Amino acid sequence: MEANKKKIRGALAGFLTGAVNGVFGGGGGMVAVPLLKNLMGYEEKRAHATAILVIAPVCAASAIVYILSGYFRADVVIPAAAGALAGGFVGAKLLDVLPEILVNIIFIALMFAAGIRLLF
Repeated sequence: MEANKKKIRGALAGFLTGAVNGVFGGGGGMVAVPLLKNLMGYEEKRAHATAILVIAPVCAASAIVYILSGYFRADVVIPAAAGALAGGFVGAKLLDVLPEILVNIIFIALMFAAGIRLLF
């Protein structure tokens, strides 16, 4: 029975992540990490790494809708995608070497800064 509860919690976490990402055009990872930690019981680094794998298909699905809706601009998307790929590679390598507590502090700081930015 526990395996079924974990699958249901996983599906709920995925749904919430996808909904946030779809509505806001991003940010699903910010939701996925706490959900994976608190709802699924993942440790810090595993939650961050898993969030990336969860977000990839969510972003692809959202991108298809945005492209079909006419929101795509190649002059912006192509350079940003190249930078995001490079940054993602560097970030994944850093996750492997940074202490878990530092990863948590950086994540909290980013979420806090994003919240403050939204207020102003």
